Amino acid sequence: MPTILRLDSSARHDGSTSRMLGDLVENTLVEQIPDSSIIHRDLADEPLPHLDATAIAGFFSSPDALHDTLKAAIAQSDELVEELLAADILILTVPMYNFAVPSALKAWIDHVVRIGRTFSYDGQSFAGLLQGKKAYVVCAYGATGYGVGEPFGAANFVEPYLRFVLTFLGITQTEFFSVEATSAPEDARAPFVEKARETILQALRGAQPA
Repeated sequence: MPTILRLDSSARHDGSTSRMLGDLVENTLVEQIPDSSIIHRDLADEPLPHLDATAIAGFFSSPDALHDTLKAAIAQSDELVEELLAADILILTVPMYNFAVPSALKAWIDHVVRIGRTFSYDGQSFAGLLQGKKAYVVCAYGATGYGVGEPFGAANFVEPYLRFVLTFLGITQTEFFSVEATSAPEDARAPFVEKARETILQALRGAQPA
């Protein structure tokens, strides 16, 4: 039974374009794999703590050196890592906040990018440990012009950052879907949303995810 892990990071529910398109991705995948198990984690509604010195010490301690304080400090991170390891497919819905990912998502990334758990280092090179997983990422931009070569392309630290992080962890099968003008009035926003919907459906329907 494939497991889908969905991560939402928009602070909004009503009117959130990233969440709405995430629903489309999720529902379309479930159409194809109806026996899938879905885990929803709302990073905005249930924010994760930022890392502190004790948690970082726990991350870099050997198992036999983990005393009770360190174990407690990394317990939630361990839970998130296990959740990620168990997932076959990821869905990330990501609005741009001030040119980057929401801090709620960044906190999750800080908890799951763990040496010896999700990536390895042999003293010379890094290797991701999450091979074989598939990721679908919905990126929502309030304005327009964030594509490569466009006026604000150099200010887009959302897709390049997430693509690098996922690849670093070994997730090389990724589909990015973008929607712009989400802060525009409804009549101006609608064509962008419809184009994103069409792109998602065209990409997902008829192709079983790996």
